[in-house]
Amino acid sequence: MATLYNQSDRNKRLTWIYITGFLVFVIGVGYVFAGAMGNSWILYGAVIFSVLMSFSSYWWSDKIVLSMSGAKEVTRENAKEIYRIVENLCITAGLPVPKIYIIEDSAPNAFATGRDPEHGVICFTTGIIQKLEKAELEGVVAHELSHIGNRDVLLSTVVVVLVGFVTLLADWFRHWAFWGGRSRNNEGGGQLRLILIVLAILLSILAPIAAMLMQLAISRKREFLADADGALLTRYPEGLARALEKISSDQEPLEAANRATAHLYIANPFKGKKASKFFMTHPPIEERVAKLRGLDVNS
Repeated sequence: MATLYNQSDRNKRLTWIYITGFLVFVIGVGYVFAGAMGNSWILYGAVIFSVLMSFSSYWWSDKIVLSMSGAKEVTRENAKEIYRIVENLCITAGLPVPKIYIIEDSAPNAFATGRDPEHGVICFTTGIIQKLEKAELEGVVAHELSHIGNRDVLLSTVVVVLVGFVTLLADWFRHWAFWGGRSRNNEGGGQLRLILIVLAILLSILAPIAAMLMQLAISRKREFLADADGALLTRYPEGLARALEKISSDQEPLEAANRATAHLYIANPFKGKKASKFFMTHPPIEERVAKLRGLDVNS
């Protein structure tokens, strides 16, 4: 029987496989486009640009996300109950107490951000604080603390940047092919160049879709890992399971959410919108609840 410990360890190992595969994929796309255009500096510039974007996103992504969400920081004095829950679980987890932000919205949801545990932030909607019982709210807090402890924000930020970069590179190539590619192709370059051009055209169409699917796959795996680690932290998986059921059954959409931030929340903030499992930002709630209720926290 799978225990909480071996499931968590397995997901952590898979994380490095995913991010390595994603980076190889991005470099491969850049190589093909550079070969088709006959300019190796495109590849060098693309790698440098993606690294710079990753660093800038790492340093300022939390401020951007909080601003986009309309979140306001609260203090211990005006949010005593939630602060007490967060502090107690931080002691158990051995993590610094994160800053706490609130979104004035009756839809129940929450997310974590911050580049590392020392700069962690947990953001709650007023709805989740009002609608969940204490044990359920503890499960949500433990889940978000696990995201912070596992440095998921860094991982998700880098992946989002890489997805954006692949999409941008594909757009660049399509513009090049339309405006100047044909005349340059007539200058020669041999059979290999022709193969690279055909391959680059296919990649310019398929690469952004493939990159997005890889991003969503990684995001879903991180949710399973945070669920497992959160249950280990509280020693009560049922609390988080019930919280997820309540959040998903509440049909009120979260007004502050958008496509760029949707994957950060503990559950899909867009209610009533059906999508293929491949294009979902989160694993199905039923699967998450089943895994939580099947975990053995005493092993």
